[in-house]
Amino acid sequence: MTDPDDDFLFLDDQDGDGETGSPGTGNRWKMMIVDDEPEVHSITKLVLADFAYKGRPAHFISAYSAAEARKILEREEDIAIILLDVVMETDDAGLQLVHHIREELKNRHVRIILRTGQPGQAPERAVILDYDINDYKAKTQLTAQQLFTTTVAALRSYEDIMAIEMNRRGLEKIIEASSSLFQVRSMKLFAAGVLTQLSGILGVGPDAILCVQRGPVITGAEHGGTGDGLYVLAGSGRFEALIDEPAANHVEPTVLAEVKRCLETHSNRYATDHCTLYIRTPNDRENVVYLTSDRPLSDLDRNLIEVFCRKISVGFDNLHLYEQLRHSQERTVIAMADLAERAGHPGPEAEAGPRIAAVTDRIARRLAGEGRYPAVLDTVFLESVGLAAILHDVGNATLDPGILGKSGPLSPEERTVMQAHTTAGWDLLARASRRSDGRTHLHLGAEIARSHHENWDGTGYPDRLRGDAIPLSARIVAVADSFDAMTRDRPYRKALDHDVAVAEIRRLSGSRFDPVVVDAFLAVSDSLRRA
Repeated sequence: MTDPDDDFLFLDDQDGDGETGSPGTGNRWKMMIVDDEPEVHSITKLVLADFAYKGRPAHFISAYSAAEARKILEREEDIAIILLDVVMETDDAGLQLVHHIREELKNRHVRIILRTGQPGQAPERAVILDYDINDYKAKTQLTAQQLFTTTVAALRSYEDIMAIEMNRRGLEKIIEASSSLFQVRSMKLFAAGVLTQLSGILGVGPDAILCVQRGPVITGAEHGGTGDGLYVLAGSGRFEALIDEPAANHVEPTVLAEVKRCLETHSNRYATDHCTLYIRTPNDRENVVYLTSDRPLSDLDRNLIEVFCRKISVGFDNLHLYEQLRHSQERTVIAMADLAERAGHPGPEAEAGPRIAAVTDRIARRLAGEGRYPAVLDTVFLESVGLAAILHDVGNATLDPGILGKSGPLSPEERTVMQAHTTAGWDLLARASRRSDGRTHLHLGAEIARSHHENWDGTGYPDRLRGDAIPLSARIVAVADSFDAMTRDRPYRKALDHDVAVAEIRRLSGSRFDPVVVDAFLAVSDSLRRA
């Protein structure tokens, strides 16, 4: 007696039973049989009908010519094995298909097993040397056991190659994600980007939350905390509305418990439908990401997560330091502007700088959103122009307070003195900006200080610039400053009503102000109403 596994498969014609298994292909190994003999398809499917590797059965795809195989390969990207005949519509159709797969489709992953009933048409040594195939079998020498062994070996190789490829793709995503994240200068945007990139790397989501510890988190008297120190820094999906909220009051109890457990253990925790990721920064700030998943995460997924979290942890520290530095700059700039403004307008109304900064920022972002002035309105401009606007009247500190605070009309001599605040402010800020690398709020502040009284029609001062020759920053601040001045009490008049001030800005479009900037102002003007 002979072992049935040793029977040669292709010596006799046999009928098979068509494609095996259920129609669904999820979690199955895709194997394509390319042969112009129908019985070869039937026998292969019959012999491998009960085949499974690592618990995954086979799903067979049949092609009866190389041309048909090409069409299938255009739509099927995850075929693991191709069992390929050489002689079909032409004597070398199979070999030409190998060339197409490797060189034109650039598919180096699929394992190609060449099976030929005419070894003389494709000598083994020449084929192995000249074509990127993974195994060569003569049909007259192939037994059921050999087919099984060959298939398992090919799948094991395919699995290893795909693991390497997934690692490579995952690391590429991490590098790309980290590079884009580190360009962000807002902690909230950075945190939101972390959630987006994690979901993209793993292919899961969208429900995710990032919590930051700002005080005692662990509940219970023995820990000395109340749980109120945990805040939502970013959220997506069902958590999106919780940003900036205390986690204890808004995050559902089961999720909050998982986040706290992650903080207690200082480690990542994985479940079948979610994971919690512990991110500790070099300066010992603690963050936790809770991420839902529709599948258990593989070892590869977990490795990629840990690499990503280690790589971006320093970003939280950097942004914290950046925001602290920016806040210090803002306080310093506001103090400088207040000193200058109080020289002419003592009292609470001297604090005009932050108001003008807010209006300037809204106009600039509206212009950017409309695609206006793209060569100027870059990220640095949008982040700096509001702060720079606070310094628009810093030159007032050099003037006689009596002139600035005069309730009646100025004499020609006094007006000349008053107008000199533009060049005085420019001189002060230009000298300070020379100590800064790149384009900062000081550079923008200098051009705003000098040119925010220039008119679109060329009748302004100090340089009588016209139209686009006036720096965009100064054209924006001109509108913001005028609106603020009109809606505040002055020594010589009472504040105008909001609608009256807006109408005046509209009337001066094209003469005093840039019409495009005025349009942007009008678009945001309703949001500037005081309660």
